[in-house]
Amino acid sequence: MAEETQKPEAAAAPAPAEEVVVEKESEQEAASEKPTDAVVEDKPAEAVEEEPKVEAKDTKVTESASFKEETNIAGELPDPQKKALDELKQLIQEALNKHEFTPPPAKDKDKPAPEEKKEEDQPATSAAETEVKVETEAPAPVEVKEEEKADPPIEAPAPVEVREEEKADPPVEAPAPETVVETEVVEKVSAADDDGAKTVEAIEESVVAVATPPPAEKPEEEASSSLKPDEVAQSEEKPEEAEVPPPTPQEVSIWGIPLLADERSDVILLKFLRARDFKVKDAFTMIKNTVIWRKEFGVDGLLDEELGNELEKVVFMHGFDKEGHPVCYNVYGEFQNKELYQNTFADEEKRSKFLRWRIQFLEKSIRKLDFSPNGISTIVQVNDLKNSPGPGKRELRQATNQALHLLQDNYPEFVAKQVFINVPWWYLAFNMMISPFLTQRTKSKFVCASPAKSSDILFRYIAPEQVPVQYGGLSRDGEQEFTVADAATEVTIKPATKHSVEFPVTESTVVWEVRVVGWDVNYGAEFVPTAEDGYTVIVSKTRKVGPADETVISNSFKTGEPGKIVLTIDNQTTKKKKLVYRSKAKPYSE
Repeated sequence: MAEETQKPEAAAAPAPAEEVVVEKESEQEAASEKPTDAVVEDKPAEAVEEEPKVEAKDTKVTESASFKEETNIAGELPDPQKKALDELKQLIQEALNKHEFTPPPAKDKDKPAPEEKKEEDQPATSAAETEVKVETEAPAPVEVKEEEKADPPIEAPAPVEVREEEKADPPVEAPAPETVVETEVVEKVSAADDDGAKTVEAIEESVVAVATPPPAEKPEEEASSSLKPDEVAQSEEKPEEAEVPPPTPQEVSIWGIPLLADERSDVILLKFLRARDFKVKDAFTMIKNTVIWRKEFGVDGLLDEELGNELEKVVFMHGFDKEGHPVCYNVYGEFQNKELYQNTFADEEKRSKFLRWRIQFLEKSIRKLDFSPNGISTIVQVNDLKNSPGPGKRELRQATNQALHLLQDNYPEFVAKQVFINVPWWYLAFNMMISPFLTQRTKSKFVCASPAKSSDILFRYIAPEQVPVQYGGLSRDGEQEFTVADAATEVTIKPATKHSVEFPVTESTVVWEVRVVGWDVNYGAEFVPTAEDGYTVIVSKTRKVGPADETVISNSFKTGEPGKIVLTIDNQTTKKKKLVYRSKAKPYSE
């Protein structure tokens, strides 16, 4: 046993937080198994040492994936994850039955008022209660003295209390509170100085009276005097029992999908489980907090709010990555516009509006995702830090931190990748500042690129025809000859080399698009016929294209004979260049 238990401890050593959770669970289990055993203290240690085996398996499963998304099909999950999913469903069903997803703030605001009233009433009743306590202590010694049948010594203060309470003695016959019954005992004891037998009978009657009648202080119960005290108590308990079980379970949905409905619900629950390393209780707490936050924040009503379009160039959706994830671009450089910056972050009210706009934008994007087990339910985030105001702007930093908290706490596992491009020198310091607010799983998805390598990094995950033209791609707004369905080709041109691109042409019209990221190269195009006696036609004379001249060169050529178009790119610089192009033939009639 000693050897077996030491091994899991060594495996679980890198995660001390998880060990603490295991210890608590094991102590509770050990206590529930043998609550009265004196040797229980030795056995929790064994349970603590055995259980980390399961935890270690779970952590290995969750840490194994960094950029590859795990399956959302319940049947394909490992056994520990299946078990965690089933346990989470049970907790959610119990919470729905008890209506635990209702936000509590409204009730909490009403509670202090009645509490204050109770505190005000307490001083008035405290004197009576203290007298009752004093009097209740009196019957005990009297009963003891009944066996001796000798009660000559009676203290003087007792008759004083009797005189004060005698005024309230007439309604004693009705079901009265315990205080009046106890005063009867004191009266009869004081009046029984001459005859000890009578005092014994009186005390016996008083004891029975105290035990049988229930506390009845309100006059409303006198109207139901025909009922016996036991029947009254049962009638009062029945409505309380009817209120405890809710008539129907609570219905809760997130992003338009019920928590417990079908396979789509499993996809959502798996997001929360993965965000908490498949710790069921933590995942349940996160779901509960998210549902309550959404109700308090008014997320469902937020979708229909008009918050303006001033920030449409700051955050926008554009295209898909190579795996089909929608891509969201965050352009922080737009905040170099002082007017836009002031209108967005000048005060708390404006920052709150920006946060609501950002949540609204994210909610609308999530509603377009596919939550089926084989669907795509995550987004790729591209963060452009070119000309960003930087972390020195206090207002921007506050809004960013607040948004990070909300997104990480309430939108788990919605980001497939976080790609940072045009990263400046200060980003390392900024990254160190926000790292404590990010989980290890979140940080494992981060990809950073300097300005010189930003396009290469984007093309690694997103096809050039899907990348906006301002980031080195071919995608542009408006009507174009090409669409995202027309795939582009990427080529890397080495320094001080000339590269040629050829594509065949028949009796038709051919169109093409070409761009070199950063340009600063010589470009030319010509048509070479297939026939040996044909003549080469210069389509575009060789010329130097600078970085700011053109982003994309589009051209076309119509011919009545077969041949080929030859594009020549001469890179005379000492840097590698990324070439992107595509072409297609159009019917001759067009």
